[in-house]
Amino acid sequence: MNTSHTRTVPIATAPNLRDLGGLPSTAGEVRRGLVYRSAALSSLTGADQQRFVELGIHTVYDLRTAEEATASRDRLPEGVDRVSLDVLADSSTSVAASLGRLASDPHAFAASLAGGRAQQLFEETYRDFVRLPSALRAYRAFYASILDEDRHGAALFHCTTGKDRTGWAAATLLTLLGVSESDVYQDYLQTNTDLLPALEPVLRRAETQGVDRELLLPVLGVRESYLAAAFTQMRNQFGSIHGYAREGLGLSADDEQRLRELFL
Repeated sequence: MNTSHTRTVPIATAPNLRDLGGLPSTAGEVRRGLVYRSAALSSLTGADQQRFVELGIHTVYDLRTAEEATASRDRLPEGVDRVSLDVLADSSTSVAASLGRLASDPHAFAASLAGGRAQQLFEETYRDFVRLPSALRAYRAFYASILDEDRHGAALFHCTTGKDRTGWAAATLLTLLGVSESDVYQDYLQTNTDLLPALEPVLRRAETQGVDRELLLPVLGVRESYLAAAFTQMRNQFGSIHGYAREGLGLSADDEQRLRELFL
């Protein structure tokens, strides 16, 4: 079911921002206006901050490393709580946490990813989202927080480009809510439509320095094989999404039911 065009939120300084609501599930439809995903919020202008306020977002979960968050701090409206959840603390050299190198040294960055290595590295990073202790801690804390009865308003989670660490958080939440695998992948791949146009200046700048844009597309966009690598790791390690929820995320059956009550 293609609802992506109605879920995308057009805030110019917050690319790849969309509502997870509107997707059908086995128990109805994910409610709109409750949980969002995006890229980093370090460039929000005053006008776009007001639009952010209008969305009713009270809590922002930042999945970036401490280094990333320090180098590019979120510009949040007053009254919005920011929660730091460093997914890759145990693997800070991961390719997903190293995209800043593209601007500082595009040649070295591109060379390190040549020969199909970009896809291999990203697939390995997605496996890390499931198996790294820091990732398990971060995603466990994310779920504990969105289930907290004292939390109010809508929530948003993001990383740097809103596609990898954010993509796995969205995929697990939607799967736990009973959204079909095809719709989970469709939401994930929507990043290529919502994000890549915003990164066109980065691609053009790299081209002027002699870097082939085709080499960068697997880095700046997403591939189905990336998310598939995480789901395969999840099944191998935990058996199913419910095993991952219990053993990896510390969620009980009652917690899963509460998720459905909150978001469906």
